[in-house]
Amino acid sequence: MKAIVITTPGGPEVLKLQEVEDPQIKDDEVLIRVEATALNRADTVQRKGSYPTPKGASPYPGLECSGTIESVGKNVSRWKTGDQVCALLSGGGYAEKVAAPAGQVLPVPPGLSLKDAASFPEVACTVWSTIFMTSRLSAGETLLIHGGSSGIGTFAIQIAKYRGSRVFVTAGNEEKLAFCKGIGADVGINYKTEDFVARVKEETEGQGVDVILDCMGASYYQKNLDSLNFDGRLFIIGFQGGVSTEFDLRRLVGKRLTVQGAGLRNRSPENKALIINEVEKNVWPAIAESKVKPVVYKSFPLSEAAEGHRLMESNQHTGKILLIP
Repeated sequence: MKAIVITTPGGPEVLKLQEVEDPQIKDDEVLIRVEATALNRADTVQRKGSYPTPKGASPYPGLECSGTIESVGKNVSRWKTGDQVCALLSGGGYAEKVAAPAGQVLPVPPGLSLKDAASFPEVACTVWSTIFMTSRLSAGETLLIHGGSSGIGTFAIQIAKYRGSRVFVTAGNEEKLAFCKGIGADVGINYKTEDFVARVKEETEGQGVDVILDCMGASYYQKNLDSLNFDGRLFIIGFQGGVSTEFDLRRLVGKRLTVQGAGLRNRSPENKALIINEVEKNVWPAIAESKVKPVVYKSFPLSEAAEGHRLMESNQHTGKILLIP
């Protein structure tokens, strides 16, 4: 098969389409012929050599895909050859075929194209496992999403609104903020021209938000704590603003705050299967009802993966970027 190979750590130009061996499936895996895969920020970090693949995972990038099952392992009962599915992967999505644990496979939601289904597994599992399963965001509470126009952001806006929350987002220009409002965000904050802490306080009568989903890390840490209400929860999923900071612990204690963090890729297959099960139960109905829609900015042929990475790193996009083998 053909796959995108990271020929050496570096810029987008190191991504090359090459002929490689077909994946061999284990007894609890399925082999998927890939219809589409989606880019994630982690792919760019892996390309630079800073995000090694978990033990036993495919060396090729790609953390999600959609496609048609070509074969199933002997212990797999739910799936059969010919099923149209999407899947959460530990790697290998940038290829014509990929092996996936059966517990990380989802049916394509009704009414959704096979191609667009590739845009959901990573964002749905990330958002559901963080702000819902862990931070326990509930109806009537307020959520602040940093990077509201990203793949994760555009999904989080829709699912949080569907479940009855008031949603605040930050983004870097008025066009992105307008898009976020168009898919349900209640308050848009331009982080380049506004102080998000002051705006959050203004919009919440001085109280702050209940939950924050943060991709920035160190650079926003103190400001995030200042933006939270009593019993607020900060969930960190990225470090685009650095990994190290100093802060005053009294802020945590005084407002009874909780700081949480997690990734998805290095979780155990059992833990991922649990998240997938929750996503199918709680998120898939919202997609089937068209209350949560795919937000796909652009699709590239698999051979143009480098162009996809350049677009992602330019931050000009809104939503997801797909690669099509």
